[in-house]
Amino acid sequence: MVTDPARRVLHVDMDAFYASVEALDRPEIRGKPVLVGSDRPRGVVAAASYEARAFGCRSAQPMALARRLCPGAVVLPPRMHRYQEASDRVFAVLERFSPLVEPLSIDEAFLELTGTERLLGPAEEVARRIKERIRAETGLTASVGVAPNKFLAKVASDLEKPDGLTVVGAGEVERFLSPLPVERLWGVGPKTAERLRAAGAKTVGDLRAWSRDRLVARFGEAGDHFFALSRGKDDRPVVPDGEAKSLGSECTFEEDVGDPGEVRAVLLAHVERVGRRLRRRGLRARGVALKIRYGRFETVTRAATLPEATDATVELRAAALAIWDRWAAEGFQPVRLIGMTAARLEGGPLQGALFPDGEHERRRRLDGALDAIAARFGKGTVRRGPAPPA
Repeated sequence: MVTDPARRVLHVDMDAFYASVEALDRPEIRGKPVLVGSDRPRGVVAAASYEARAFGCRSAQPMALARRLCPGAVVLPPRMHRYQEASDRVFAVLERFSPLVEPLSIDEAFLELTGTERLLGPAEEVARRIKERIRAETGLTASVGVAPNKFLAKVASDLEKPDGLTVVGAGEVERFLSPLPVERLWGVGPKTAERLRAAGAKTVGDLRAWSRDRLVARFGEAGDHFFALSRGKDDRPVVPDGEAKSLGSECTFEEDVGDPGEVRAVLLAHVERVGRRLRRRGLRARGVALKIRYGRFETVTRAATLPEATDATVELRAAALAIWDRWAAEGFQPVRLIGMTAARLEGGPLQGALFPDGEHERRRRLDGALDAIAARFGKGTVRRGPAPPA
């Protein structure tokens, strides 16, 4: 595994995204500690502003504990539709700078800039312009890492938050990684980090001194992964939507949601987003899958094959709701995560039907009109009404 030193990959990560959107919409809370999440018993923090983090608050923390750490915090319920609207605006900026944009979540993405220097200028300058455009068009700030691969870029973006820019040159990798704690390596969670520290590897530099054989003997196949990352090696390509085998959208609730209607409504919002992404990339799906996670972190997936490939939201909705209604009828359980994925993607020109379907054409025109409104005024401006329960 040899990383190309000429590669230039950006990782763009929005700063305290949910809390920052709330502060953008509510000027009176700017500069105050903000917690986004449920204030009900057993509620969990979905996002904490940097002012709240100074008190020890963080995401996934019990809200009761966060309130004790920061009694003066402003607590607000999540507004997923608003966050997705802001996310769409951010991604519209990113796509102006590179066709190779790989979304990781609602608030972060990779961009491949390798070979664009003549057209766009040095990657560091492009990163600055991206940050400026995001701020100008959304009012939000992003932190960006620039590096020879995805792993290094992601680590770099997290080092100078908020509103940071960190550049790692090909000749600076060892110096950059060595002092970092082993937890910075992908795949090193609390338990693995504890084992590494007990063995004397507290930093990436410590781990770099280990041989591959020693790592594999202790961690199995993951040892090869840790050996490569401790040396800054990562050859994974940036995979944009247009080359992906599937496109999905999901979210994790701040606490288990026991109302099927509420979860169903959020699912429909994900279907809308996936439909727009398919049409923007000129893709159609032959399959639809739902991802459902319970509060015990048990995850199930349910999938269906479509009669023909489609990018029409109404057809994606129908398939997703059929899957959802069957699952809910089997025995609904409170949901912690809900997501929808369009699978078995295909592109190319759409084949015209021998006998055109007027209803199909009307649906396509409606999708086009709603896409145009969302692009100009924001995703939450207009949405289809909720489908009636089965």
